[in-house]
This record gives sequence, structure tokens and C-alpha cells, in this order.
Amino acid sequence: MKKDDQTISMFEETSKTTVVPLAERMRPLSLREFMGQSHIAEEGSLLRRAIMLDRLGSCIFWGPPGCGKTTLANIIANSTSGNFVKLNAVNSGVADVKKVGDEAKENARLYGKKTYLLLDECHRFNKLQSDSLLPLIEQGTIIFIGSTTENPFASMTPAIVSRCRVFEFKRLTEETVEKAIYRAISDKKRGLGNYDTEISEEAVKHIAMMSAGDLRVAYNALELAVLTTPPQADGKIIVTLKDAEQSIQKKALSYDENLYYDILSAFCKSLRGSDSSAALYWSQRLLAGGCDPMLIARRLVTHASEDVGMADSNALVVAVSALTALQNVGYPEAMIPLSHAIIYVCEAPKSNSVIEAMGMAREDAERVCDDNVPPHLKNSVFADDEAKKKSSAYKYPHSYGGWVEQQYLPDSLKDKVYYNPTDNGDEARIKEMQRKRKGSK
Repeated sequence: MKKDDQTISMFEETSKTTVVPLAERMRPLSLREFMGQSHIAEEGSLLRRAIMLDRLGSCIFWGPPGCGKTTLANIIANSTSGNFVKLNAVNSGVADVKKVGDEAKENARLYGKKTYLLLDECHRFNKLQSDSLLPLIEQGTIIFIGSTTENPFASMTPAIVSRCRVFEFKRLTEETVEKAIYRAISDKKRGLGNYDTEISEEAVKHIAMMSAGDLRVAYNALELAVLTTPPQADGKIIVTLKDAEQSIQKKALSYDENLYYDILSAFCKSLRGSDSSAALYWSQRLLAGGCDPMLIARRLVTHASEDVGMADSNALVVAVSALTALQNVGYPEAMIPLSHAIIYVCEAPKSNSVIEAMGMAREDAERVCDDNVPPHLKNSVFADDEAKKKSSAYKYPHSYGGWVEQQYLPDSLKDKVYYNPTDNGDEARIKEMQRKRKGSK
């Protein structure tokens, strides 16, 4: 080979490793290299045995980004004796599924080979697309492996989920991510081992912590830090904590839809449970993950009535004021009055009497549906003489000191009581007022 040809060949090889991201190059190729998920992939586990024996049935890998779902699917592809087809639900449709099914049938008939179908982002398949996949799974034409960041029980067609074994992947621990970083630094074939790199322990820990269990994020930050740090006079690249901080400036705080609703639920239940510290944390976690602050404000207004209610009606005033501040002042300044309102709602006395009263009244309005308005409550402006006479029996409460006994509900519900105040906060006073009214009848 000529010298120029050698130079071109070396350039092409270097280009390959430079163009392909470190996260892709370091993707484990075997179960021995696979890191994390010990709860489902440890030695002797059902999943591991099934892969090694090439006996894996249709399954769904569910978990956060960068935790190894696609990697494990690729390992299965390398381990199986069958054909392996990969599709992405974002840009694939019924025609693609049909083509895979036809080829799978042909391969089974001619060569006795199984076909594995890996469908990334499988929750993105709609009902029509899922229906095209269902008979292939049912008849054993393909072995389906779905990969998703969304809860399959909530986001996928139940018929598909019921025919698959669901394996839940967890976020990788910081220890696992640190181990992967050191492996990438020393790996000369696929990693950064050909760079004379030295990385401080603090830098590794920072990248691992800030990646939030997403190994892809950690690899990207590591690669950026190594490739952009100027080498020393002796050619050594020293990655410090400062370099690591610059390469991964913000923690990966995004969340999938399922986790979003879990965090929102935790926020609401913390408000109800009077834990202002927890409510403040979950509200900030929602914001850090990209949640619209108006959603937090709206939920707060609702809970001010649902969980505090008449025990301290000022909670609703404070919550609405915070929402108004957010509308007029904007984010992030309005987070101060919003946090003020969160603390107020948490620390206020609690009563759910408002929502209970509303529920009972709605139930009777729908079930009983009695529209027979008592005569003394009817509008008398356009009434005939007889109706006006009956209407005149209405007792104007202010003429009796603010309250007078008379029937306001229709006859079928006249003895119903919907609002029952508790002994909490202002409701103790309201309860005493009600007691006095009853005593004066």
C-alpha cells in the first residue's frame, strides 16, 4: 500500500470513531458488558436465562432514557440465531409492519428462523398500527421487543401489553455511571483510550451526578470534556472538575409522562398533607423538568378550596393572588408569591367539607332532579295574582336580623344537609353558628 493510501485509510478510520458518538461506540455488545438493571438482568435471572438460551418471548422494556433498553435489545440481536429487524414507531407504519410480517413468515418457512422485531418508542403506535402488529405476536410470526419511556399500561393498546412480559428498567445509579466513565476513558478500541487522558475523581463524580442516571448524557459530557480540553505540553489531557462542570452544565431533569403525573400527584398530596417542604420541593422539581408554572398555580387554587376550604377561606384569596401575580409579573419573579401561597395552603387548617357538599348536591341534582321550586321562592315579576300571593309569603332574612327559618330546597329534599363543617379553623365558628340557628327554630 502506498503512503498516500495509508494516510487516507488512517483518516477514514479516525473519521469513523470521531463521527460516531462515544455513547454509541461504548454500547455493550454482550451480557458480560451490560451494566446496571441487576434486578432483571443479573446472573441467573429469568431474562438473562431466556436470552442465553434464545428462548425470549415477546416483551416490553420500559424505563427512563439512557438506562440500557435499546442496548439490551441489541445484545439480544447479537445473541439470537434468528433475524432481527429494528423499527422506530415515530416513522414506521402499518406497511412496515406488514413487510416485516411477510418476511418473517418466509424466513420461518424456508429456513426455520425466528424473527425478532425491536420497536423503539413503541408507545407512539396508534390503535390501527397496533392492530396490524397484534396478529403477528399472537400467531408467533414475530417475537416483539418494544422499547418505551412511557408506562405501557397507560400508553399502549392493552391487547399488545397483555401478550408481552413487561420489564421495568430503573435509572442507573451514580456508581454505575462512574464505572462506565472510567471504562470509556481506558477503552482504546471503542472509547477514549487512545487519548492520553487523566480525569479527576471530582470530575467523574460530577458528571455521574449531573447525568441523573442517563448514561448517554454522561458519555456525551465526557466526550465533550476530553475533545475540548487543550492537552498539556507533554500531550496529556487533564480533565478537571471545572472542565466537567462546563461540559454538563445542567442536570438532566426532564421526565417522561408517567413520572410527570407521579410528581404532580406528589405535589397535590403534599398540599393536602400539610407538608410545605415537600410541596415546595415537588413544585420546583416540576418547574425544573419544564412544567408550565401556570399549571402549578391552577392546581394550588383548586386545592385551596378542595383541601382547606371553609377552614380558612383566605387560602383561596392567597392562591388566586399568586395566580394573578404569575399572569402579571411572569416567571421567575412570580415564583416568590407562588411559593408564599404554597406554604399558606399547606400550613392552613384542612377541611374537605366544600368538595363533599358539592359532590352530594351534584348527586341529588342528577338523581332526584326536583325542579319544583317552593312557591315563596319563585320569581313574581311576571306571575299571576295567585302566584304573587304565594310569593309574598317569602321572608326577607334581613328583616329578621339576617336569618329566618324557611324552606329553600324542594319538598323531596327539604331535610337534606350538604355542608357539614368540621371543627378545624374557621369552621368551628361556622359550626357553632349553625348550632345556634337550629336551637332557635
